[in-house]
Parts: sequence; C-alpha cells; structure tokens
Amino acid sequence: MGAFAACVLPILLLFSIPARAEIDPGDLTLTVTPERNGNADPFSREMVLLRIHGVYRQPILLEEVIQPSLANFSWTQLGRDLWTKTKMPDGQNAIAFDRVVAVFPHHAGDFTIEPFLHRLTINDGGVRKVVDVPSPPVQLSVANWTKPVGGPDAKEPWWLPAREVTITDSWSPDPETVKIGESTRRIVTLEAHGMVAEGLPPRPVMRTRGILTFAGPVTRETIITPTGPIARATYQWDVRPAIAEVIPLDAIVIPWFDTVSRTLREAEIPARQIGGGLPDRDEDAKPVAPASPIAVMAAALAAFGLGLALIGFGAPKRPRPRLDRATRGALARAAAAGDAVAFRTHLAPVLQRAPDLARAWRANPEITAGLDALDGALYGRGPATALDLPDLARRLSRPVPGSTHSVPDRGRLADLDGRT
Repeated sequence: MGAFAACVLPILLLFSIPARAEIDPGDLTLTVTPERNGNADPFSREMVLLRIHGVYRQPILLEEVIQPSLANFSWTQLGRDLWTKTKMPDGQNAIAFDRVVAVFPHHAGDFTIEPFLHRLTINDGGVRKVVDVPSPPVQLSVANWTKPVGGPDAKEPWWLPAREVTITDSWSPDPETVKIGESTRRIVTLEAHGMVAEGLPPRPVMRTRGILTFAGPVTRETIITPTGPIARATYQWDVRPAIAEVIPLDAIVIPWFDTVSRTLREAEIPARQIGGGLPDRDEDAKPVAPASPIAVMAAALAAFGLGLALIGFGAPKRPRPRLDRATRGALARAAAAGDAVAFRTHLAPVLQRAPDLARAWRANPEITAGLDALDGALYGRGPATALDLPDLARRLSRPVPGSTHSVPDRGRLADLDGRT
C-alpha cells in the first residue's frame, strides 16, 4: 500500500507540470541543511535536525531516497515525506520534496555527512528516464564539553540534553492519609523534547528513613512529532510507612542541559509527606455500633432536655474555629521539612479571613511564644528562642474556643496577616 501511494502522488502531480524536452542544470536539486540548537555546535547525543529539500521542475513518475550510512550518528525520520507545489525563481511550476531526519552524534569531533541520493524516474520528453539527484556533503562539528561539571562523558549526573523537560507526579491514595500497614502508589512521568526514550535516565532512587519502597516496572516510549521526538519514561513505586510518624520525603533533582539557552538546568520530582495528614479523621473512620433500645431512649431524653435548655438559655454556642484541612496539611509538611519561610507563608493568608483564630491564638501563651520564635528565626525580632515547628503546627491545628463578640484584631498577629 505504501509503495502504491508513493507512486500515485507523483503521477497526480505530473498532470499539473508540463513535460520538458530536456533536463537543464538546476531542474533537479537536492539540499541537506542541519538545524543547530541555538545556532551552536551540538554536544554528543544532542539532537540535530537534517532538513532535506528537493525542487524538481521535471514531472516525476517514481522516486526513492537513498540515505548515507550515518556511521557516527543515531537517527530517526520525523513523519512522512511531504510533496507540495512550488515555483522556480523564474516563475515556472515545480514540485517540492521535504523530509526531516533527527540525528544524534555519538561523540565529539568533525564529521562529514555524505550525500543523500534521490533516485527519480522522470518523464523526459515522453521517455521514462532514471536520474540520481545527490545532495552536497555537509560538514558538522560536534563540540567538546569544557565546563567543570556535567557533560556527555560524566558518570554523574545523567546527561540529558533536551529543548524542554517536564515532570508529573501522582499518588494513589494521597500519601498523607496512609498509615502503618497501608500502601500508596507513586507514578512519576518524565518527558524530554528533542530526545529518544533510550536517552532518559534510569529510575531515580527514592529512599528515606521510615518507609518501605517497592520499585515497579519502567516504561519508555518515543513520540514522533514534526519538530522532533519526545521521549517519555514512567517510573513507579509502591510506598508503605513503617513508623507511626510524619515522614518527610525529599525532592529528587534531575539535572538537564537546555539545548535552546545552552545552559544547565534542573527539573524536580517534588517533596511530599507520608502519613500525618488527617489525624482528626481516625475517630470518623471507625464503624458505627448499633444502638441499643436503652441508648435510644436515653438519647431521646437528652434531646428533650437540650431543647428545654435552649429555650431557657438561648441559642447554642458557635462551632469552635479551626484551620481548614488544606492549611493544616501544608503547615505539617513545612514543619516536617523544617521550612520556616513556607510555614509562615501558608499561615499568613488564613489570618486575614479568620479573625477568631487570631484572637484565640493571641490569648494562648504557648502559641504566642511559638510565633515569637518563628519571627525571631525569620527576622531576628525579639530574643532568640528555640523554634519547634512541629509543636507549633500541632497547636495551631487544634480547634480553639469560639467567641460571640468581635474585637478589633490589631495585636500580636498583625504582622503575619499583612496589617499594621
């Protein structure tokens, strides 16, 4: 089917181009142009696009591209050949041929890319004729890495030249909800534009105190696009906590070389927290025991008594104010990582919309002392005291006594919520 299509397209183009009685110089031309990233000599294993372009004034019946060996390169063709109508400089109609090949040099040096050959069967004055159209040879220099770190020949870190690198990180279930005896699955997907899958690094090492890690399979694929291949690798782990504590999992840094800006950069698998995210839901998760008839009667009497109490003493008290679950989790993660700046960043916006919390915390000497220590650590305010972020996070996460009146909030916590 492919051979049939290759023959049919030129035959269809034949009818739009008048036959010429003879072949003139310039009627059939083929060129190969290397596209260098950042207009600089590539490094080893960095992608270079070879743009093969032919312009043919003569009608074409059949065609075949004969490629040189490319002995010092790995290569892959990007998509199908493209045939279009064009015009010569003198305004005459012609046929344009385009092919894109991505090559990856194996090592540094000066190389010659031998001619590509386009073998054409043309209509020369009503006679079928086979003509070979070669491209001129191309000189390509591959640079040596001269920086003190990294590079194609360094054992560490992994050499990753790409136009763009992206990382996605997913967990199921959320790692903060996992307890001893339970597991969560982490899947990290790494994509690099301008590479093939074989060039991506091996599975990163994910190890820390207090967890058991079981590595799963690694899948790799190369996606061909008109602008170059996209390499994709998917890494998988099953993670199980071994201790009943909040376990911080450090970020994993993946260095890579930006082939556009010609600089070393870093992509990051983000830090996470194992366990400790929802400590207030343990009681909610317990199964509800069936109520006995005596308990039902007692509950009814209690409800009746509560109704009388409400009539006599007014409306019930408001629910006790408390930090929302997302902020509690963010504070716990920042505390586990020892990140005082992130801790304060997550805390400050809450105070702007929860004045009851600010008033209650201001009345608690332990919380006030912890916030003083936080300010001292960040800004050097007041006497230097020991900062215990996990203890402060636990105290801030507890419900506080509610209030039935409003007091202007211009006290101890005004700095945190942006007010003066």
